[in-house]
Amino acid sequence: MTDPSSLSSALKGAHTVFFLTVPVTGADAKNEEFAQGKGVVDAAVAEGIQYMIFSTLPHVTRISGGKYTKVAAFDAKAEIEDYIRTLPIKSAFFSPASFMQNFQRIMAPYPSDNGAFVLARLVSPATQLPLIDTVGDTGKYVGAILADPDKYEGKVFCSASAVYTMTEIVDIMSKVYGKTVRYEQIPEEAFRQQLRFTGLYADGLIEMMLYQQDFGYYGPKTKELVAWAAENARGKVYTLEEYLKKNPLVALQ
Repeated sequence: MTDPSSLSSALKGAHTVFFLTVPVTGADAKNEEFAQGKGVVDAAVAEGIQYMIFSTLPHVTRISGGKYTKVAAFDAKAEIEDYIRTLPIKSAFFSPASFMQNFQRIMAPYPSDNGAFVLARLVSPATQLPLIDTVGDTGKYVGAILADPDKYEGKVFCSASAVYTMTEIVDIMSKVYGKTVRYEQIPEEAFRQQLRFTGLYADGLIEMMLYQQDFGYYGPKTKELVAWAAENARGKVYTLEEYLKKNPLVALQ
């Protein structure tokens, strides 16, 4: 995405483009990711593409009023969306929620005492998290746009099947697997020690989680935005319970 000649070749003859950018680490992460998106968009306009669907995210710095400024991957995508909206090309936006697949990896519960399991994070148990089966359901949202592009021009699909508190998440896990899974809120330093990475990437992850706790994943209207997207998806989207039944968590087997 940093090579304009390769973009022109890839886009030649296309009518509609769906794309996402790759998160970058480092001090200039937001600007570098924005440059990826700008390169694709500029090439698409130059090639006469008719419609663009971009995988965007909410602008954390803006929604939080400047409280959280280190979530570069979110802010970069939001600013690419802003840029697309200034150009002479029709567009719509897919904004994925937190991936259910994360419970297989970075958010996997771990064994505790007496055969129980723990999901430990630094946010409160009441923190609300919208979840998407990104493998099973992404196409249902993007497909809705492709099926009726004029209807959804300019719209953002805040894509999740539902919004769950951390307590509700572990309760569902316990129900599906017949094992005790509890949620524990832990101090930030203890959470940092759990991570396999440090530095700016860790800072960004922590601010992302605190932002979601304080302001909601998509801001104050998260539940309403998620409900609209699920209602307009092209087909039924998977609940967390349905996802866990068809994608067993190794830790809980």
